[in-house]
Amino acid sequence: MDRRQQKTRSAIFKAFNKLLEEKHFNNITVQEILDEANVGRSTFYSHFETKDELLKEMCTDIFDHIFSHELHSETSHDFSLSDHGLQEKITHLLYHLKDNKGNVIGILSGESGELFMRYFKEYLITMFEQYPKSVRTDVPRDFALNHLVGSLAEAVKWWIGTKMEMPPEELADNYLKLIGYN
Repeated sequence: MDRRQQKTRSAIFKAFNKLLEEKHFNNITVQEILDEANVGRSTFYSHFETKDELLKEMCTDIFDHIFSHELHSETSHDFSLSDHGLQEKITHLLYHLKDNKGNVIGILSGESGELFMRYFKEYLITMFEQYPKSVRTDVPRDFALNHLVGSLAEAVKWWIGTKMEMPPEELADNYLKLIGYN
């Protein structure tokens, strides 16, 4: 992707993020995204076939960063010197969700919530697979992964519903206690 395409894609993401802070995903039209990003319809459709695909790409960009193997120092948190254990990984994830809570709440508030959660759970499976000690071996592996992913996803939804009042470290610690992770 050349610079011009990257700049256009970035403008579309920025416009979409701004609109998500103002209204629910279902109420956002492609025309509003075009107007906010100051791009033409054909330009938008050369990057994304649908608004859902835009959401998927935005989630992929967010999750690729959140779930990367390297944890870097960031504005709201710094796990760059940590041992990159499961607790740090979950806490890092929670900080990113909190830092982007306007977008996350906008996405989760409508039909897009199911789509977001599906992508989120796919990344969570990959994350838990990186920590074999988190997956019980006395039950079928796919059953154990489904439980870990589902319970963390529901904990995140609960946390968002409480306006993220609990600090990310505390939520991660409570979750790990519940699943019996040492």
